[in-house]
Amino acid sequence: MMKRLLGGPGTISGFLLRLGQCAFGAASIALMVTAFGFSSYTAFCYLIASMGLQVLWSFGLACLDIYALRRKRDLQNPILVSLFVVGDWVTATLSLAAACSSAGIVVLYARDLNMCVTNKNLACNRYQISVAMAFVTWVLTAMSSHVMFWILASV
Repeated sequence: MMKRLLGGPGTISGFLLRLGQCAFGAASIALMVTAFGFSSYTAFCYLIASMGLQVLWSFGLACLDIYALRRKRDLQNPILVSLFVVGDWVTATLSLAAACSSAGIVVLYARDLNMCVTNKNLACNRYQISVAMAFVTWVLTAMSSHVMFWILASV
């Protein structure tokens, strides 16, 4: 029997965790896409791709949580949890890499080169907020990944 942990699959807390991942990932994408000139930077394009994958993964699992809650189904079997663990690890790794690379570009332009002061066309505030949202998404994904790992370890 697997342990019932806060944030596990098929629970309200798990649904809220997935909903948060989806919302912050979508916010990161929306902010970056509406910023002028984002497509000139590979790290920002990678952030959008990574957050897009994260939003799809989280949305899919949130829908699965809703299904399990409405039908009173248990999603905690070893095969499903193994899939959740691997998916969370992959998306968490991609999200962290994208957020860190984008943060590096933002720090370089905003702090080191002072390009945000000299070049008014850069939407530095949007870049910064988008990267912050990506880090929040990663934190939520890391929490989910940690919970899934402990559920899988309790088999």
